[in-house]
Amino acid sequence: MLTYLLYLKTETKRMLRLTDVTLPLNHPEAALKEAVLARLAIAPEEFVGLNIFRRGYDARKKSAILLVYTLDVELRDEAAVLATCKPGSKVTIAPAITYEFVATAPLTLPMRPVVIGFGPCGLFAALILAQMGFRPLIIERGKVVRERTKDTFGLWRKRELHAESNVQFGEGGAGTFSDGKLWTQVSDPKHYSRKVLLEFVKAEAPPEIMYVSKPHIGTFRLVKMIEHMRATIISLGGEFRFEQKVDDIDIVDGKIKGLHLSNGEHIAADHVVLAVGHSARDTFQMLHQRGVFLEAKPFSIGFRIEHPQSLIDRARFGPNAGNPILGAADYKLVHHASNGRAVYSFCMCPGGTVVAATSEPGRVVTNGMSQYSREERNANAGIVVGVTPADFPGGPLAGIDFQRQLESRAYQLGGGNYNAPGQLVGDFIANRPSAEFGAVQPSYKPGVQLGSLNPALPDYAIDAIREALPAFDKQIAGFAMQDAVLTGVETRTSSPVRIRRGDNFQSINTQGLYPAGEGAGYAGGIMSAAIDGIRVAEAVALAICNK
Repeated sequence: MLTYLLYLKTETKRMLRLTDVTLPLNHPEAALKEAVLARLAIAPEEFVGLNIFRRGYDARKKSAILLVYTLDVELRDEAAVLATCKPGSKVTIAPAITYEFVATAPLTLPMRPVVIGFGPCGLFAALILAQMGFRPLIIERGKVVRERTKDTFGLWRKRELHAESNVQFGEGGAGTFSDGKLWTQVSDPKHYSRKVLLEFVKAEAPPEIMYVSKPHIGTFRLVKMIEHMRATIISLGGEFRFEQKVDDIDIVDGKIKGLHLSNGEHIAADHVVLAVGHSARDTFQMLHQRGVFLEAKPFSIGFRIEHPQSLIDRARFGPNAGNPILGAADYKLVHHASNGRAVYSFCMCPGGTVVAATSEPGRVVTNGMSQYSREERNANAGIVVGVTPADFPGGPLAGIDFQRQLESRAYQLGGGNYNAPGQLVGDFIANRPSAEFGAVQPSYKPGVQLGSLNPALPDYAIDAIREALPAFDKQIAGFAMQDAVLTGVETRTSSPVRIRRGDNFQSINTQGLYPAGEGAGYAGGIMSAAIDGIRVAEAVALAICNK
């Protein structure tokens, strides 16, 4: 099928964009060209080629699912054809979406910019700075991604937690052990997301991420891609310091002047991107002690839920369940409970697994991940309840204390050995403890200890989730099935703090410090974090060039 490769060749040529081109699920490849000729009412000789800019699906009629395309079309004379198109024909000039760098590094750099953290945000901040010639220094508290993967498996398989090398900390950030989702709902008028996808494809991501409506990569592919992108940054003059944590910062007259590393080294720095992720609790504490402005922010708490993936596929796709073009089905659910709480599905992972995601000893945290194939037996998602600082009063770091209380309680409910507490959905709804698993076997490792989840969360969260599950069953038949499994607890849905920044992307009271990404409270997921990394890198580059 004509896709991304043609796009690379024609990216600089203006094309016509056709939206809402609908075709049957299993249409032949030639149908795309035929649809273009029919929409534009042109002869075949006028057609040069096409690129699939986006492909989604319309599954409202499960027996006749349609693919919905946005196509960029190259013709012999685009302007002449466009002039003949009637209003409402959904034909326009395709917008220019090539990324343009905002600056080029000066020949002499008195002080190179520093990026703290190498998750999605730090990765793209470092990459953009490197591509503009600024030779960034990247400091990452965890290990390189392959060593980090071994340490992470140590918790899952041997109950051995490495406090600085786990699901949260290390090269690639928390996004490495996830579904690798690459879509976002943030406003993107400058097409930063296209830049992100192009860089991932250059790093050997599947080319289809350029056009499918909900692209994802999966953990194992992300590992190789991150290594490739690290090598690119190094080739452009970037430098990495792994297994080094920033223990302290120097602030003089409201300006950042340097960093103290855990190995005793001091680094002079006046432009610092802070991309530490949502679990860098000790860093948040240090920043608070140094007077950097932080505030508590809302986040969500809840459980992971697991169903047979086949149940979700049938509910979403009917007789077309299992079609390779559609892949494993996902869902997005929201319920407004009678107690005023909002309950929603979070980070849904089709054909994936529930993973142990703690970064602190004596605590249990769950998350979800998938491989690119999404071929595991179960579907999983967070079922979470929104909480606000009113639920955990006590200052900027009170949300962290609240998370820790829930995670420590989950550790004890699971047996004190990194097992997670669990309960069957039917039993949870009926408010009775569970004793044995049924048709759904949980995927969480090291293991799940069944019982009652009532003590795992505050009463308002338990009540809201208990009300929401039957409501979700009305949208997805079988969602409230007896044997589906709830596993606790999900607490790291987003950062519990926001490090306030101004219009120039700098901390509102610490010049030269650029809070960025999910940890600073400005992103939620791989794509939005990567986009924020680009925006902050641009701000740093302009600030350096305008000094």
